[in-house]
Amino acid sequence: MTDYRTFNRDNWDERAPLHAASADYAFAEFQADPSFLSEVVRFDLPRLGDIRGLRGVHLQCHIGTDTLSLTRLGADMTGLDFSPASLAQARKLAEDTGTAIEFVESDVYEAIPVLGAEQFDLVYTGIGALCWLPDVRRWAETVAGLLRPGGRLFIREGHPVLWSIDETQDRLVIGYPYFETAAATVFDDGSTYVETDGEITKTVTHEWNHGLGEIIGALLTAGLTLTAVTEHDSVPWEALPGKMIHDKHGEWRLIEHRERLPLSYTLQARKD
Repeated sequence: MTDYRTFNRDNWDERAPLHAASADYAFAEFQADPSFLSEVVRFDLPRLGDIRGLRGVHLQCHIGTDTLSLTRLGADMTGLDFSPASLAQARKLAEDTGTAIEFVESDVYEAIPVLGAEQFDLVYTGIGALCWLPDVRRWAETVAGLLRPGGRLFIREGHPVLWSIDETQDRLVIGYPYFETAAATVFDDGSTYVETDGEITKTVTHEWNHGLGEIIGALLTAGLTLTAVTEHDSVPWEALPGKMIHDKHGEWRLIEHRERLPLSYTLQARKD
């Protein structure tokens, strides 16, 4: 437990330049077109609504493409991540596109002392974020502490049922925990979720799953009011290789029996 941040940060520091160079993150499109948005944020738009004028923070922002997209929608965004290499790429993208975004290096659990309490109208996060955190209750308390009264959380994330599937099997098999466990699930894997010719040498990561009830319960306990939950049959990366097809909007779905497995969810909550 004491070393999980070091292992995970080293892994993300190596991923960052590979991801920035990958066509999947579309840095060239962001630089060429001032109205271009990430596929993730484009998927979120119908539920996200009008965010013009809101002060927002993107927790675990990685290389900043979604943070930049939210800024282009009119929010005053801050991005927070624990990986200095990721933030270097995010700052370069913001500079190359002439966009004013503050990027802050911090572990997500330290976000309140670093950014200040009740400073934000919007907390945005998701798509492979919660699995890196050992304690979902502490995360929910952090979200609640960052939000001003009336502010809201918006998260779209991989579904905990999906995280429990062992993707190496021919059939859909539960091979990993669904509920949060004290011990991490440790992986040793040099691959990443976008196409790249680069190599990752810091391959060991520590990850945790959190059941949907645990996530919702943690937010309610932290004083937030749940306002919307939607489960989706798609996810924006090839989570189950060889079993999925890619659509024109950047989403991946099961080739067969899409009704059998939730792949992601969108959750919204408000601080009264």
